[in-house]
Amino acid sequence: MTRGSRYISSARSWLFVPGHRPDRFAKAAASGADLVIIDLEDAVAAEDKERARVSAAAWLAQGNDAVVRINPPGTPWFQSDLAEAARQGCPVMVPKAEDPAVLTEVAARVAGRCELVPLIETAAGVERAWEVCATVGVARAAFGNVDLAGQLGVAWDDHTALTYARSKLVSASAAAGICPPVDGVTTAVKDAAVLHEDVLHARRLGFTGKLCIHPAQVEAVSRGFAPSEAELEWARTVVAAGDSVTAVDGRMVDKPVLERARRLLGQTHDSHPAR
Repeated sequence: MTRGSRYISSARSWLFVPGHRPDRFAKAAASGADLVIIDLEDAVAAEDKERARVSAAAWLAQGNDAVVRINPPGTPWFQSDLAEAARQGCPVMVPKAEDPAVLTEVAARVAGRCELVPLIETAAGVERAWEVCATVGVARAAFGNVDLAGQLGVAWDDHTALTYARSKLVSASAAAGICPPVDGVTTAVKDAAVLHEDVLHARRLGFTGKLCIHPAQVEAVSRGFAPSEAELEWARTVVAAGDSVTAVDGRMVDKPVLERARRLLGQTHDSHPAR
């Protein structure tokens, strides 16, 4: 098991922190986020890339857990980023994930030391989502709504415009046998109502976690993706009724319904990192 890997499947809130700001690493770790992502890519200017990699390595070498978002394949920093992540044995978020052959090469380079989280944020990545998710070494996929929206020429916060891509990623994850994906960011950092609507929409489509860009978003995201008390009560009633029951409260209960009830109850026992 790689460092931090046991949290990959159950993590609801994933908080980005810029790799060139090590002064923020401890604050991010104390935010309550299920996972911290040290970002070596978008949040870091070219002149700060080397310093960000060194800072991330130092933080991980102290025994801290984090996912590292490396720079994309084909960039000048990719090889060094990946080599450092492999040395640290941390989960790796791979941006611009769209080619299963490239992901296979990445998996071979880390030799089982790092679980992979492909960030699907291009049209090609969406259309090849099943192949990406089915690549050996992939633990969970994440959705890059901002970059994809830019390529498509739509607004990154337009639920309707990005529903196809989101649903495709949810379906691809299920078809590949990996856990449900992580939704993209909400850029309206100070608008709690927008964040709430984004979480509800993502949950409705089948996502079970979300990327955060500010510590203020963490609590709402973690709470929003947790089963509600009403859902848990329904699940307890279904499970308590037993395998042979065909209806509960006037609604049909068959194997898929029973399995969903058990999954909901199981989410209350997920292991998350210490806060």
